[in-house]
Amino acid sequence: MKLSSRILGTAASAFDRAVVVAMQTRNRRVRARSESLSHDERMEKLAWIRDAYGAKEHIENPDSYFVPPTKIDPKLRRVRSDEGEVLDASWPSTFDPFLDDVRGSYMAHDANRTAHARLFVSKTPRPAVVLIHGYMAGHWALEERAWPIDWIRRRGLDVAIVLLPFHALRGRADGGAPPFPGADPRFTNEGFRQAIADVRGAIAILRDRGAPAVGVMGMSLGGYTTSLLATVEKDLAFAVPLIPLASIADFAQDQGRLGTDERSLLQHRSLEEANWVVSPFARPSKVAPNRMLIVGAEADRITPIRHAERLARHFEAPLHRFHGGHLLQFGRSEAFREVRRLWQRIGIV
Repeated sequence: MKLSSRILGTAASAFDRAVVVAMQTRNRRVRARSESLSHDERMEKLAWIRDAYGAKEHIENPDSYFVPPTKIDPKLRRVRSDEGEVLDASWPSTFDPFLDDVRGSYMAHDANRTAHARLFVSKTPRPAVVLIHGYMAGHWALEERAWPIDWIRRRGLDVAIVLLPFHALRGRADGGAPPFPGADPRFTNEGFRQAIADVRGAIAILRDRGAPAVGVMGMSLGGYTTSLLATVEKDLAFAVPLIPLASIADFAQDQGRLGTDERSLLQHRSLEEANWVVSPFARPSKVAPNRMLIVGAEADRITPIRHAERLARHFEAPLHRFHGGHLLQFGRSEAFREVRRLWQRIGIV
C-alpha cells in the first residue's frame, strides 16, 4: 500500500474510533438495563428469544416471516424537478409485529408506522436502484450527499432512498437513539422484518412506475439489510452491500458488550442464535454471485473488513476493498467504478 494510503487509512481509523466512543457514551443509558443482567440471566433471555423466533419454517420459507407487502399506493409529493423529478413517497407500513410480547412497545412509536422513500426518477422508465442508509442516518440532505446520486443517474438508473424503521422522519419524538437495532434482540428481529417489508414496498413503487429491473445497495446497517434482502427477494437485479454490518453478535463482541472472559463466546453464540431469523447467513442468496459485489474498507473500525469478508464467503461473491474507513471513505471512488463494471457486465447500463 502506498504511504499516502496508509496515512489516510490511519486517519480514517482514528475518526471511526472516536465516533464509536461517542456513540457508546450516548447509548449507555439505553443499554444499561440489558447489560446489568447476569451471565445466566442473559443466556436464559437469549434462549427464550431464539425459541420464540426459531421455527424451521421461517428459515426454509422466508416469506413466512418476511411477509410480502400488499399493494402499495403511495402518497407522492414533488420536491423539485431537474432532468426528471424528485418525489417524496410515503405509505402506511404494512407491518404487524411477529411477537405479541413486543407489539405494544414497538407499535407505540407512531411515526414509525409510515414508510418513506425519496425518488429520483426520469421521464421514461429506466432500471433503478434502491439505496439503504446506515445507523442514525436517513435525513434527506445527508443522504443526498452520502450517495453519488447524480453519478448513478448519469449511468442510466433511477434512484430511491428508503428510510429504515425508527430513523429520520420515522424516529423518536425526543430525538434519541433509534431502538432498532438495539439492546433488545426482539426489536432487532422485528425491525429487520419491517425494514424488509418497506424496502420491498419501495421496489414495488419503482416497478409500478415501469422500471424494468431494480437492484439494491446499502451502507453499514443498510449493507446488512441489503444482504438480508438478497436471501429473501428473488427478483433483485443486483445487490451491493457497502462497508456492511454482517452480524449483530459480531458487532456486539467488537464493541466489548459481551464481556472479555470465556463466557463472552457463549453469549456471542446465543445472541447470534437469537437473531438468526434475520441473519444474512441463515439462508442462501436468491441473487446469483455474479450479480453481487461486496465492498469493504480496510481501515474500518465500526464494521471492520472481516464483516465484508464473511459475507463474501457466504455469498461466494467478489469482494472489493478500498483503503479508507467507515466514515472517511478514502478510495471509495474506485469502489463505485467497480459497481459500474458490475452493472455493465449484467447489462443494467
